[in-house]
Amino acid sequence: MKVAIINCFDTYEVREKCIYNFFMERNDSVIVIKSDFLHHKKESISINKDNYIYLKTNPYKKNLSIERLMSHYRFSKDVFKLVEDKKIDLLYVLIPPNYLVKESISYVKAHSNTKLIFDIIDLWPETMPINNFKNIFPFSYWKNIRDKYLNKADFVITECDLYQQVIEKIVDKTKMETLYLYREPNMLEKTPNLDESSIHLCYLGSINNIIDISTIGEIIHKISKVYPVILKIIGDGEKKEELILVSQENGAKIEDYGKIYDPKKKQEIFNTCHYGLNIYKDTTFIGVTMKSIDYLDSGLPIINNIKGDTFSFVEKYNCGINYLRDVDEIIKCKKMIELREQTQYVVNKFFSLENGKTLLEDIIRKVC
Repeated sequence: MKVAIINCFDTYEVREKCIYNFFMERNDSVIVIKSDFLHHKKESISINKDNYIYLKTNPYKKNLSIERLMSHYRFSKDVFKLVEDKKIDLLYVLIPPNYLVKESISYVKAHSNTKLIFDIIDLWPETMPINNFKNIFPFSYWKNIRDKYLNKADFVITECDLYQQVIEKIVDKTKMETLYLYREPNMLEKTPNLDESSIHLCYLGSINNIIDISTIGEIIHKISKVYPVILKIIGDGEKKEELILVSQENGAKIEDYGKIYDPKKKQEIFNTCHYGLNIYKDTTFIGVTMKSIDYLDSGLPIINNIKGDTFSFVEKYNCGINYLRDVDEIIKCKKMIELREQTQYVVNKFFSLENGKTLLEDIIRKVC
């Protein structure tokens, strides 16, 4: 089978690699067509890589801008010019951008032998911090570009169950499934090395405008009345200085490690922490975050405030604390070992490589 994987964003690279490896292990013929523009760094790259085509993409400087919308539109058009003569059996398209939905459907209408799977990694504009504008033009039009055509695909995969609550009214449930971000097992040493005289929190990842810094400050302030708080930051972003300042003002000592790419070094830091912070603004519509999976896969319980899938994981499987303005559970350090044991259970049940590949194989069997 000849498969084309379409991906506009470097931020979806983990998912893209999982899907690519899956099809390669099946001995399918696979090409990946993706943007040459790195969204996080706002710069273009030049790479020669077997089975990969990096499509020249218009750059943009701001995340919310006409330039970005036009870049997505142009990418969506140009992708299918490339695919046109490749006789693809299966299109596997990562969404957003929403324009790809419409263009994908146009392509399969003209190529009736090609099957189409959408993999929804994000929902725009639902997950964006523009709560007062989501239902007005141009955001309503942007949303409708996706909703009008989603159900015309052969199958729709969602990154989390929460997204299905939005699209279940427009997509047939019999051809929709959640496929979590599965991964190779973390085999690094996860033995905790905890200081019981204080509480060590970890913040991992990008520090941007959807992180609820004021709530992080509130958590630190409440804990610091009982225990000294050390906040260990692994990451960077435009809101980093604000996070540091607010955390310090509320009583935390900061250990700033910057970006760390060495898994062993990150694991060593996780082993000294009591919790990982998974704290987002109320307007953020996310079921599972990459950082929460990283925490759990490293044996680190989470302090979580997002609803949907992650809230259910914590509530059902005791792999952390759902923060509801009360820190009593957080400061009960004697529960740390129990929580750490449960993190591995959740990872094995929902994010394991074996389970992910099995589910994906079932989906491909239904479609092809």
